Amino acid sequence: MLLLVGASFGQTPSADRINRHINWLASDKMQGRGTGSPENAKAAAYIVRQFRKVGLKPLGTDGFYQPFTAKVRRVVVTDSLRKANNVIGFLNNDAPYTIVIGAHYDHLGMGKQGSSLAEKPEGQIHNGADDNASGVAGLLELARYYATNDVKEPYNLLFMAFGAEELGLQGSRYFLNQPTLPLTNLNFMICMDMIGRYNPERGVGIGGYGTSETWPQVFKGVESPIKFFTDRAGNGGSDNAAFYARQIPVLFFHTGGHPDYHKPTDDPDKIDAQAEEQILKLCIRLLDNAMQQPKMTFTAVK
Repeated sequence: MLLLVGASFGQTPSADRINRHINWLASDKMQGRGTGSPENAKAAAYIVRQFRKVGLKPLGTDGFYQPFTAKVRRVVVTDSLRKANNVIGFLNNDAPYTIVIGAHYDHLGMGKQGSSLAEKPEGQIHNGADDNASGVAGLLELARYYATNDVKEPYNLLFMAFGAEELGLQGSRYFLNQPTLPLTNLNFMICMDMIGRYNPERGVGIGGYGTSETWPQVFKGVESPIKFFTDRAGNGGSDNAAFYARQIPVLFFHTGGHPDYHKPTDDPDKIDAQAEEQILKLCIRLLDNAMQQPKMTFTAVK
């Protein structure tokens, strides 16, 4: 059996850094990171700084940025068309195929773009600490680890922070329609959305287990200090659904729903950063195992 332990090289995921990322992204001053807001742009710039700091190469259409126009559809607003960006950093290992690691960085802003479950959402800051500052923190920690581990992996790694997910997966769908590298070069996609509220009775769910016949081999023998379980479906939950629709294998990490989902009470003080650290170490073990396998073949989940 393979026991999950801290990797020997690189800066392994740290609960302290996870907390720092989430506290910054989900602070009140960030006003909920609503698509098109100045605070959403600040969040994108923060991600760019982190990507640049660890030495990732820009692979957007404007440096690290891939600008697009998002549309608010769920409610009627005067500013229904909004500027948005995907943030894309590339770790080039001179490999023929690339793995996508992604998380969305937008949230519901001040409750005026739809989807809030608060009784009177408008004017309230929806901090989105779990949804999805926690996933962005995971993205940044994995980028740091793989960019500093002094290992040339057999796959390239594309780290993507998606915009406008809360408006209907618009950032990930835009990338797939306007890719900055050929989609035929993509092996699989890892998505992290809401990984900050670990419940030891439930464990962390990992969807997409049925999207390739290779996943059982990747999971074989993997153990972790945290509880985890797999689900075959890959077509729901977050940006992974957009990749699944393009017949790209996926894994989707998620710690489950909670009463603060899409409410102003999704705050940083409720995040379990110690558990998220272990979730990311589990993700590293699975990624490392997957990179020892040939390019995956997509399987539709019936």
